[in-house]
Amino acid sequence: MTSHDGPPYGSPDGTYPAPDPSVPPAGYAAAPYGGYAPPPQGMPYGQPYGAVPPPYAQPYGYGYPYVPPQRTNGLAIASMVLGILWLYWIGSILALVFGYIAKNQIRERGESGGGMATAGIVLGWIGVGFIGIAVLVGIATSV
Repeated sequence: MTSHDGPPYGSPDGTYPAPDPSVPPAGYAAAPYGGYAPPPQGMPYGQPYGAVPPPYAQPYGYGYPYVPPQRTNGLAIASMVLGILWLYWIGSILALVFGYIAKNQIRERGESGGGMATAGIVLGWIGVGFIGIAVLVGIATSV
């Protein structure tokens, strides 16, 4: 070890050893006559002194072109909303009609909203199932 025999990061009582004046701090080189020379100020990466870098510009064809967002089919939205609301079970029938028309339009036009149209169709069939059960229960209780 060095002239001080203690822990390398200070002693348990909180005192720290004095820095060695013969070793310059990091980033500085030893200068003549005991002083410290400033850190070197050269150009990074070996660029010649006085050279001006070219202005920043993106080359032609760089990046992706703007693509407008895909439109969502309105009947698909209506189908899903009517399938959720049911509106005294007439909504479920309209959800089926709008859902199937929306699926056809989405396939032809390339619009988005296929998931909403499918949700409207599924909810519409669930509503029709409840209509069928209600009719059967009504018939069974009247007999």
